[in-house]
Amino acid sequence: MASIFSRIVSGEIPAWKITENEEFLAFFDVFPIAKGHALVVPKQEIDYIFDMDDAQLSRMHLFAKKVANAMKPVFPCVKIGIAVIGLEVPHAHIHLVPMNGIQDMNFQNPRLKFSDEEYKAMIDSVQKHL
Repeated sequence: MASIFSRIVSGEIPAWKITENEEFLAFFDVFPIAKGHALVVPKQEIDYIFDMDDAQLSRMHLFAKKVANAMKPVFPCVKIGIAVIGLEVPHAHIHLVPMNGIQDMNFQNPRLKFSDEEYKAMIDSVQKHL
């Protein structure tokens, strides 16, 4: 059965897409721990990130870097934090989270909700920096 991220990649499930290329997709998390919390996923369904070959893993991190650099001027933060957990969805992914302190990367923090208009504004703002 396809993972939820594969279903997003295929267009079966809608997502707040930031950018994509032939290999990777970046989109905003619908259960964010911070405003601007985004996910970067390979379009190829691979469960464990370290099962990716070295070249693909490197390209994924460079893609994530491009997205993080576009996010930084949009969301007031000291840094864009990166996390790879990989337990909640069986599809390799990187979390990009705007943070001002280590507490902002706590995945037990309450999840935030944003309106469609807020997501659209976040996408437009980040895309201006890509």
